[in-house]
Amino acid sequence: MPNKIPRVPVREQDPQIRATNFEEVCLGYDRNEALLEASRCLNCKRPRCVEACPVHIDIPGFIHALITEGEASAASIISKDSSLPSVCGRVCPQETQCEGSCVLGIKGEPVAIGKLERYVGDWKIEQFVNTASASEDLEDSTPRNGKKVAIIGSGPAGLACASDLAKWGYEVKVFEALHQLGGVLVYGIPEFRLPKEKIVGPEIDAVKRLGVEFVNDVIVGRTTTIDHLLDEEGFDAVFVGSGAGLPRFMGIEGENLNGVFSANEFLTRVNLMHAYDDRYDTPVFNAKKVVVVGGGNVAMDAVRTAKRIGAESVIVYRRSEAELPARREEVHHAKEEGIEFRMLTNPVRVLGDDKGWVRGLECVEMELGEPDESGRRSPVEKPGSNFELECDAVIMALGTSPNPLIKSTTKGLDTTRRGCLVADDDGRTTRPRVFAGGDAVTGAATVILAMGAGRRAAHAIHESLKD
Repeated sequence: MPNKIPRVPVREQDPQIRATNFEEVCLGYDRNEALLEASRCLNCKRPRCVEACPVHIDIPGFIHALITEGEASAASIISKDSSLPSVCGRVCPQETQCEGSCVLGIKGEPVAIGKLERYVGDWKIEQFVNTASASEDLEDSTPRNGKKVAIIGSGPAGLACASDLAKWGYEVKVFEALHQLGGVLVYGIPEFRLPKEKIVGPEIDAVKRLGVEFVNDVIVGRTTTIDHLLDEEGFDAVFVGSGAGLPRFMGIEGENLNGVFSANEFLTRVNLMHAYDDRYDTPVFNAKKVVVVGGGNVAMDAVRTAKRIGAESVIVYRRSEAELPARREEVHHAKEEGIEFRMLTNPVRVLGDDKGWVRGLECVEMELGEPDESGRRSPVEKPGSNFELECDAVIMALGTSPNPLIKSTTKGLDTTRRGCLVADDDGRTTRPRVFAGGDAVTGAATVILAMGAGRRAAHAIHESLKD
């Protein structure tokens, strides 16, 4: 029998207020709201939501446990499959994964699975912080099996792989190139979507309590190499979860002008180096009008960040709004905050002044033609439709590729023409004892897909080493 309880709305900051600060937009559920929303779950015998989750969390199980046994039981169920519930509850595209497969969504609103996962994850963090003692499932109590695995990168793929291997008794060491742990969680996702000190830090601390060791400021390919880790330091296997930090550009005239940025650089300056905070001396542009080129989640992050540091902000995208790859929630939040969207528009030249700074962007109007290999209708330029957009900064949010450093310093490691590491579904690369997953293999994707790849690779490493 269909559940007649309407989906419980989530509280959010007022759009006009939040567009001027970096505090979290979504405020989440309180206990009563979470329990009411949890009561909407039908506890299906064949839960399609579990199949649609890249890490296969027992979603009906944790929701039912939340109602009948409480937060501790729900948290324990989630922790079997996910080491980052508070992160995933905030940034995963639930609408196309677990919630997109919820039977309640066929004729109504699906269960707010992501918001419930966030509630349980946040409860667990708060309990640990307040009691200063780890729950049983986070204690480093697993006997060590005498085998060592090196993880390259402390982003979601590396954290997921490290967590599972530590639970199975491996000695795990994570090597991070930056001065702060978390990978894309800290440098790529803005504070207003994912608080770093409140959420990311405690989630990583939970992985540390499993016995995982972290080492910062190690650039594999420069500070050390994969060969050195395997042959000299005695690691039995290496997992490459180094992400995709090499930005792409359009290759149009004027991209070398002052005031043209990659979204990767811009977001790193703001998120990791606190350029929005006057207490930090991090240079960042003081633009009055910013154009962000792209339509994905990174584009939404960049344009909303530019808005918050005082710029009038515009999104330029070559397809229509229906083809925007960004999450619907992020598009909705951007519009609420006053972001202008220029659809069916494509840049052809960045315009500069006599001092070499951006003064505008020449664009053409587009129309949609036949579908391409992705199923989306291909944009086609309208002849003679050129026009100029006034701006003093342009941010290119066109995707990223893996840094070629690891490939260039590791023999026998094949890559695709886009520079991504070649690996099978279980993360096995073309080099023995070297595994890989996440954005280093797929190119820029989502946090939860990277986690799923990290977990599959952990299983493959375990299978290859346990005997």
